[in-house]
Amino acid sequence: MDHRSTRPRFLIVKTGRAVPEARGLDGTESDFEDWFIAGLGRGRFDYVTVRVDRDEPLPDLETTERTADGSEGGSREPLAGVLVTGSPAMVSRREPWSERTAEWLAAAFRAGLPMLGVCYGHQLIAHALGGTVGPNPNGRRMGRFETRVLDPDDPVLGRYAPAAAFHVSHVESVLEPPAGARVVGEAAHDPHHALRFGDRAWGVQFHPEFGRAVMRAYIQARAVPLAAEGQDPAALVRGVIDDTVGPGLLAGFGALVAGARRAAAA
Repeated sequence: MDHRSTRPRFLIVKTGRAVPEARGLDGTESDFEDWFIAGLGRGRFDYVTVRVDRDEPLPDLETTERTADGSEGGSREPLAGVLVTGSPAMVSRREPWSERTAEWLAAAFRAGLPMLGVCYGHQLIAHALGGTVGPNPNGRRMGRFETRVLDPDDPVLGRYAPAAAFHVSHVESVLEPPAGARVVGEAAHDPHHALRFGDRAWGVQFHPEFGRAVMRAYIQARAVPLAAEGQDPAALVRGVIDDTVGPGLLAGFGALVAGARRAAAA
């Protein structure tokens, strides 16, 4: 019997782990991929997670299916979409694993694969396509911040026009978007807070996967450097007054990917 799933494959490119304080909140050591899968829709795709920061190999953009007994099924099932996570690493350091991932993302972009990059992932896609990433001139930002949505017709961000609050945690940012990228969201501290690369790829500097408890755990985990930079960690925690609309953004991107996959298969 052929037990191959009828659900499209979705790749999560994991570029690092969340801080321990956030991973232990639910008692299960949940991490970035778990939070993203919850937002995208657990039953919507067959999820594959690759730890690129541990040099796990990324899949071919088109992979031969196999039957339950391990033999080749004869058809080829491409990835439906890709999400690139955040990371404690810095894109500007050009780690070998990060540069290899950037090359793969550039190829995936040229192949028209739907992609969403978050925080480090946002910066890495921009870097892969020729943009510039470095320390944010406005310094570290953590907590709940408003994003001004510049394109109400954008398939991913448009529903939140004119503005919505999201959780952020970052030191670096996209200093110069790659040629052809469109700014679809900006924040007071970051003019390139959300970018659209071509027709099927997006990057957001904020964290749509962070719930209120995770965001507070991140601030508390970074309390020492925040205080050293003249920020008030306790005030930042108090400012995380509720959850953001992030899960809805992820669900919308998941629906977009699923719709594109159905259209391609028709």
